Amino acid sequence: MACGFRRSIACQLSRVLDLPPEYLIKSISAVPISRKEEVADFQLSVDSLLENNNDHSRPDIQLQTVRLAEKLKCDTVVSEISTGPGTVNFKINRELLTKTVLQEVIEDGSKYGLKSELFSGLPQKKIVVEFSSPNVAKKFHVGHLRSTIIGNFIANLKEALGHQVTRINYLGDWGMQFGLLGTGFQLFGYEEKLQSNPLQHLFEVYVQVNKEAADDKNVAKSAHEFFQRLELGDTQALALWQKFRDLSIEEYIRIYKRLGVHFDEYSGESFYREKSQEVLKLLDSKGLLQKTIKGTAVVDLSGSGDPSSICTVMRSDGTSLYATRDLAAAIDRMDKYNFDKMIYVTDKGQKKHFQQVFQMLQIMGYDWAERCQHVPFGVVQGMKTRRGDVTFLEDVLNEIRLRMLQNMASVKTTRELENPQETAERVGLAALIIQDFRGFLLSDYQFSWDRVFQSRGDTGVFLQYTHARLHSLEETFGCGYLNDFNTACLQEPQSVSILQHLLRFDEVLYRSAQDLQPRHIVSYLLTLSHLAAVAHKTLHIKNSPPEVAGARLHLFRAVRSVLANGMTLLGITPEHRHRIC
Repeated sequence: MACGFRRSIACQLSRVLDLPPEYLIKSISAVPISRKEEVADFQLSVDSLLENNNDHSRPDIQLQTVRLAEKLKCDTVVSEISTGPGTVNFKINRELLTKTVLQEVIEDGSKYGLKSELFSGLPQKKIVVEFSSPNVAKKFHVGHLRSTIIGNFIANLKEALGHQVTRINYLGDWGMQFGLLGTGFQLFGYEEKLQSNPLQHLFEVYVQVNKEAADDKNVAKSAHEFFQRLELGDTQALALWQKFRDLSIEEYIRIYKRLGVHFDEYSGESFYREKSQEVLKLLDSKGLLQKTIKGTAVVDLSGSGDPSSICTVMRSDGTSLYATRDLAAAIDRMDKYNFDKMIYVTDKGQKKHFQQVFQMLQIMGYDWAERCQHVPFGVVQGMKTRRGDVTFLEDVLNEIRLRMLQNMASVKTTRELENPQETAERVGLAALIIQDFRGFLLSDYQFSWDRVFQSRGDTGVFLQYTHARLHSLEETFGCGYLNDFNTACLQEPQSVSILQHLLRFDEVLYRSAQDLQPRHIVSYLLTLSHLAAVAHKTLHIKNSPPEVAGARLHLFRAVRSVLANGMTLLGITPEHRHRIC
């Protein structure tokens, strides 16, 4: 692995600089490949070393760089040493590079890149990730879709790094909407429709009762009374609410399965309606609760009456609010999971809400509030299906499958697929995820179905196509070639570029683990696919001597393996059928 080469370089540097190798390893990075010229494999940033040394005199860096390079020697690992602007560059012995990288990709399998020294000494932690969190009976809007795929990626990455991850779906399953829903179902509900399509029917009832309540005060009054009955624990009202919730969760589980997403716990605001009263009592006992003229209760986080720092935690009728229930949920989760980190994945509109929740936990005396983190994301604009605006997640999945099937229908070989619908959904989901993950999560972006489904260029369709095509190579030529290979047969520029890129995978994983941004992995996989496409055209297996064919097959197998690893982390199921586009 790259870390083996890094350690070897670090050991030589250690003797010259009189610094421990561990101190130097993270200053040695794999060099990104260049289309214009052959590059070295690793480089040491002399600048970063000086920063680490707190050397404020900062002598001429280039002079320091040249002097350092002169003291270093080539050995069995490093075949060439050169300097660049502020860097010492190292070229690895080509045959050693080829043998080591390909062996480790195959031997480490799904763990390739994760065993790197960059992650050594990483303590295993208990991590809670809260994501998706739709509101029962309301639209599953695009923000919930983003939360679902981003949260799934973060949970996948943390699990791959060996942490103990708990995935929580915190449903919006309490509040005044259930007063409206209970009344609405009594007026307009049908048991058969509820059983056959709960999300659709509850949404229709909710829309209808909202219209009625706006025009008829009696309906609004009935809704308020129904919710009061819920709050007071009326068995009939609670039984109807429980039915709505259970049927909705069953439907969500079915839809999440299509997305390849699962949860360890389906929690919800309803769990904390009583515990939130304990939170209010605790805030009051600490002298933090203030009553307003309107009868509501607030917490002044500024201590000076700054209106922007005032958080309302109780309604005038004594019932709790979203913030109070979030406080109760955080305290409960710490008791239950004793987490080292809790990550909330929601849109950036909730940034202030979470800042206030974390701040309130701190002033309530919970030092672990600093372990809570909000991962915000931007807004997606323009995601519409042919029927109009997106109402449910299933609308998006059906649209993906339909559009991808139409794309595939234009390819003559598609009919040979055993299950074209399943393939269309997998490839379409990859397209959607790559479109979403290409930029900074915090950025808003304009959605385009046409751009999503391009089969060439930097798209999820291209990634799936590359993986499927490489898989078909292995099927076509079998695994007889894969027992051993001659490293001398992989010294063409196209082979070396791929090997150098495979060398960098651990750094890319490390970067994503640091900032929780999937774009690093997306960019890496797209580059790997482009390199594979070029190599596929020039490094032929058919009609090549057996030794050459075997070596090339080894290389393509390694590319497919790393491609699959990266795609799986992103939440994409790699496609094996090669006739997809």
